[in-house]
Amino acid sequence: MVPTMVSFFRRKKPDAAAAPTADAPTQPSVGHSPSGRYSVEELAAAFPDAASSPPTAEAALPVAPDAGNVPPSEIDVAPAPATFDATVPAAAGKQGWRDRLRGSGFARSFGGLFSRHPKLDDDLLDEVETALLTADVGVTATSQLVEGLRKRMKAREFADANALLAALRADLVAMLQPVSQPLRIDPQARPFVILTVGVNGVGKTTTIGKLAKRFKDEGRTLMLAAGDTFRAAAVAQLQVWGERNDVPVIAQGQNADAASVAFDGLQAAKARGIEVLIADTAGRLHTQQGLMAELGKIRRVLGKLDANAPHEVLMVIDGTTGQNALSQLRQFHAAVGVTGLVVTKLDGTAKGGVVFALAREFGIPIRYAGIGERPEDLRVFDAQAFVDALLPESLGA
Repeated sequence: MVPTMVSFFRRKKPDAAAAPTADAPTQPSVGHSPSGRYSVEELAAAFPDAASSPPTAEAALPVAPDAGNVPPSEIDVAPAPATFDATVPAAAGKQGWRDRLRGSGFARSFGGLFSRHPKLDDDLLDEVETALLTADVGVTATSQLVEGLRKRMKAREFADANALLAALRADLVAMLQPVSQPLRIDPQARPFVILTVGVNGVGKTTTIGKLAKRFKDEGRTLMLAAGDTFRAAAVAQLQVWGERNDVPVIAQGQNADAASVAFDGLQAAKARGIEVLIADTAGRLHTQQGLMAELGKIRRVLGKLDANAPHEVLMVIDGTTGQNALSQLRQFHAAVGVTGLVVTKLDGTAKGGVVFALAREFGIPIRYAGIGERPEDLRVFDAQAFVDALLPESLGA
């Protein structure tokens, strides 16, 4: 019987005697398979967008020694030309930003708002404030936006509601513009190491697979390190993505030390002259201090082979999380120094406004936005395109 998606992601509570520690967490096997392994047919059913050909794993290199208490290295990434322009219209038959985000909570909150309240008055601003809060923009960011509009309205800067709408669009773009920074691969860093982190269930491993396809399409050589040794199907899932994109995957057994896997991956990537190494990590709640400390260990171990590694700490955030995403990012940033964000699941029921709250509070670059299930739906984040998709350009638009 093919296991359901739930069985892939459900964890059993560890026994008291096997409680994880910060440096070497041990986890019980999960899932319905006694061995914790699944056939290719089962994986294809559970992960329909991944390849169905048999996955292969690279041989594990020697386990990394304990890195001790080496302080994290400062990341200094030299800019390189961007290889993707988010403003280019979607290809024929492909949906653009507006089509993908049309059903989001943010777009629905503002759909028809200015048509229902075409009069320029305090009632219209109250409706704007409610729509922003409903879309998860957050109290602080919403207050900042609305009070700025109110002052300008009192100063008679707006001729009509259309002018206020244009000002709101400009303010939202201005809030996102500083964090709209594409990920640039430093050609001097070989390999350029990307460490991916995030809480459980945000789509981290799937995001890595989509990034792998993007980098392969750009003509880059890359390697994946399957550092999520906690979830039973995580390694197999990453191997399927690797097989699909013809990318080697460094892996060890389940419950292996994640820092050891990352060390193996970096060592192998250096030996082969690989351009980009993407290291996966197990999803963890930001409140689990022991597991959060493990991220610091992974970073220290990578620093043993490359003082600047990881060059990018990419945190994946679920766009449906809402304001809880702020506390998640705050804890992960304190633990491992997040340098870039991927916000997933922004299409459909996602409210999307949390992007503005994240930008205002942290100012950490948003590298990519996930607006669909297909690999090409992981888009380079573009502030103008994002706001254009969420708000009408004028009344009745």
